[in-house]
Amino acid sequence: MKINGTCRRDGRDFMAEQVVLAGGGCPWDGEPFNADYAVTLVDALRDAQRAGNELEGALAKLADLSPELTLSQESIFAPLRAQLDRLQKQPIRQG
Repeated sequence: MKINGTCRRDGRDFMAEQVVLAGGGCPWDGEPFNADYAVTLVDALRDAQRAGNELEGALAKLADLSPELTLSQESIFAPLRAQLDRLQKQPIRQG
């Protein structure tokens, strides 16, 4: 799973891996996305990417089994959507 994002300062898109490689800064202007918690931000992006890959892989295994069941998409997406919504609503901090 490739997680993509958008810099809220300049509107440019990036891949999470670019932010990890940039040490928590915007890959375009180099400014940190959170100067006080750059290491935590990098770790969280790595964790999110890893967890996304694991979830995607587990769901692929389930689908390959062709079990006599279905999973509620809302039970998977609702908690993820709630956290993504929280990210969208954060105020932009200047300087």
